[in-house]
Amino acid sequence: MRSDSIKKGLARTPHRGLLMATGVSKSNMDKPFIGIASSFSDLVPGHIGMRDLERQIEKGIHSAGGQSFIFGVPAVCDGIAMGHCGMRYSLPSRDLIADCVETVSEAHQLDGLVLLSNCDKITPGMLIAALRINIPTIVVTAGPMLDGECQGHHKLTMVTGSFEAVGKYRKGEISEDELLAMEEASCPSAGSCQGMYTANTMACLTEILGMSLPFCSSSSAVSALKRRIAFESGMRIVELVKDDIKPADIITKESLRNMITADLALGGSTNTFLHTLAIANAGGIDVTLDDFNELAQKVHQIVKINPSSTLTMADFHYAGGVPAVIKSLNSAKLLNDTKTLSGSTTFEIGEKALIDTSIIPYYKNSAYTKAGLAVLYGNLAKGGCVIKTSGVDSDCYEFCGCAKTFDSEEDAMYALENDLIKEGDVIVIRYEGPKGGPGMREMLAPTSLLVGKGLGKKCALITDGRFSGATRGICVGHIVPEAAEGGEIALVKDGDKIKIDINSQRITLLVSDDELSKRRSELKPFELKCQSGYLAKYAKNVQDASHGAIV
Repeated sequence: MRSDSIKKGLARTPHRGLLMATGVSKSNMDKPFIGIASSFSDLVPGHIGMRDLERQIEKGIHSAGGQSFIFGVPAVCDGIAMGHCGMRYSLPSRDLIADCVETVSEAHQLDGLVLLSNCDKITPGMLIAALRINIPTIVVTAGPMLDGECQGHHKLTMVTGSFEAVGKYRKGEISEDELLAMEEASCPSAGSCQGMYTANTMACLTEILGMSLPFCSSSSAVSALKRRIAFESGMRIVELVKDDIKPADIITKESLRNMITADLALGGSTNTFLHTLAIANAGGIDVTLDDFNELAQKVHQIVKINPSSTLTMADFHYAGGVPAVIKSLNSAKLLNDTKTLSGSTTFEIGEKALIDTSIIPYYKNSAYTKAGLAVLYGNLAKGGCVIKTSGVDSDCYEFCGCAKTFDSEEDAMYALENDLIKEGDVIVIRYEGPKGGPGMREMLAPTSLLVGKGLGKKCALITDGRFSGATRGICVGHIVPEAAEGGEIALVKDGDKIKIDINSQRITLLVSDDELSKRRSELKPFELKCQSGYLAKYAKNVQDASHGAIV
């Protein structure tokens, strides 16, 4: 065992003494040492219930003959960080989390890991660490929260009950009392927010990837099933250590392409482009934006979950969850049969699945014809950009409007709040990319305000920043090159015509090459906004969004 390097032999007497100080008994010294990397936090709704899950995982590890050790990693709530300078830390926290897990695991020579995660950047950060360390590892995602409801408003979510409700209040559609009632009811329990936003998308994709047990992604954070899955994951990690099954055995090009296929079929968060590419990079696996583009030509969506419909993760779970998605996609032979940590292959999980076809139909019976996500290219995004097509009304697949430019999210929010945005506008938010932000902030506040004010189908928003998985509407993000790198988005002027064509996967700035050359000669060099601290280090080292914003 790897941990023998800290507990075997005469020279390790001091080490054993220190381990005994933590409570390890002599009889347990020869057992596999399993770390539980827990992102518990009182600050993050998706993580407040993890103390109970830690206990269940511990019980499983000890029942199977292992010795557990809990250690902490940071967690950021994107919803709370949204709309202010704190959001600059969200994406960079992914790399911080990976570094934390790697550091503790390597420093203490752990034999295996259980990664207890839930929210947006924590799950991908932990998967990046798992591939870097490559010791037996299993992921437990803590699960979605219950649906909210208050009088007159059924099945509220964090988005409909708060972010979009602000726009409805400003438009006069609801009263202040209704707004306050929805605010209080929108997030009624522990768990990740209720829709197919980034947290739940990444949880589903981790399950598809084979790194968590069946139904882990969709079972409610407050359910008995979640507690049982946590216990079973604790049991399973000891078996994985004994059988020496590692993340690199599970996360392969074939399983990552399964992950992309499922992502396109579910219409998940656009953040998954960043995370999938970063995970592939950590494992040295040849998966690029071209894989998304290629598969998007073959795969169409099978189900729409909030924010693209009124269905929530609770509905998704009762319809069969990820195993039902596997069954649906397998009916059209769209997946590879890969290993999973459960001991069953992907195909075997799909074969056993029960499926409610009224929610998750078999692939050929789906009502949709396009993938739920798309990559666009054009003179405005030569390195690519992304859009969540599942959140766009089909009548808006071709949109042409006049640019209104803003050099920060705050400036755009001021314009929206003061009714300076009109039908037909294309809001351009730039200098919010990985380097320019720095940190590539999410734009849920402006996109939600657009929808809430009834402009979701009448305006577009493009940015070199990114979007929450809760975003819907004609919203194009991850524009590469970003403005801070001299990308064409920095050259756009108010009144320029911009055409977004989802059908042909193009985004075009309708300005002549000569005019753009003239504007480029007048463009001032970009100066980093942060000159010290973590964000300064991040901005100096981060790569572009089309390479996963890796550091």
